[in-house]
Amino acid sequence: MLKNLRRAVGAIPFMRNPALASRSYSVSVKQMMVREALNSALDEEMSADPTVFLMGEEVGEYQGAYKAGFTGLGVGAAYYGLKPVIEFMTFNFAMQGVDHIINSAAKTNYMSSGNINVPIVFRGPNGPAAGVGAQHSQCYASWYGAIPGLKVVSPYSSEDARGLLKAAIRDPDPVVFLENELLYGESFPVSKQVLDSDFTIPIGKAKIEKEGNDVSIVSFSRMVGFSLKAAEILAKDGIDAEVINLRSIRPLDRSTVNASVRKTNRLVTVEEGFPQHGVGAEICASVVSDSFGYLDAPVERIAGADVPMPYAANLEIIALPQVDDIVRAAKRACYRSVPLSATR
Repeated sequence: MLKNLRRAVGAIPFMRNPALASRSYSVSVKQMMVREALNSALDEEMSADPTVFLMGEEVGEYQGAYKAGFTGLGVGAAYYGLKPVIEFMTFNFAMQGVDHIINSAAKTNYMSSGNINVPIVFRGPNGPAAGVGAQHSQCYASWYGAIPGLKVVSPYSSEDARGLLKAAIRDPDPVVFLENELLYGESFPVSKQVLDSDFTIPIGKAKIEKEGNDVSIVSFSRMVGFSLKAAEILAKDGIDAEVINLRSIRPLDRSTVNASVRKTNRLVTVEEGFPQHGVGAEICASVVSDSFGYLDAPVERIAGADVPMPYAANLEIIALPQVDDIVRAAKRACYRSVPLSATR
């Protein structure tokens, strides 16, 4: 059966792209866009392992976005030893395939007593883009992060994108890979190590993007960049912020976060998702449970507004966290703040 399935999937025209397979990526590159990092990771993994293939919306067929069935097909292929990468135009559209992601992919290894692995990656843009309305703008990090059996990652930089995607493809378990559309065109410096074909980033390990001593700012995806900008502003006022890039939503690197809070004694979490039951809420609960005695101020949570995303540009800005929101929250934690009521 496995041989027949591989033969059938191998007949799909978008399984491999010879043009991509023959492309080389020079180690002399100093800057790399996030989209290039993702493409190079896919290219190399597909070239190195014939069981890896790409399938999804707008893959291999123009205007094929709304043809259904590829999520379940991919899960079935993973049952039989292939390694599908399932691409969604946006994770909002993945709601149509959420039964396959959660009931079929996430739970099967446990329900089969470990006899069936599901090596599959679900990837695509997550969270708000720009002016695309409520049905294209939701952050699903906390949704998928709540599900046992899934691994959930959310890259910020080109290094994150390349290393985490390679790790996700090689992982024996289902991985939800949450990208951000607004980061695709951003360029980041990359080292020769990052460009090595064997480079991976361990799933479940956060990165300290900037060390500091006064307040810990914990974020993921695009909000890492906002947090770093906030840290630059805070430094002008004598506040030395530590910025943590979670990289992984599940498993969550609680040890790195708690170690940081035990050093700075203050915590600010930042995310674009809804505040209720959010990733920041889980981080705060972990810190209160494990490091409460080290806190010198209440924890601060910055999140998107608790409303569906407005379409109007002026309202969209208000509904999403901004750099100034992070600055004010950090100042409140350090007792150098404007009143809470003046944060908007």
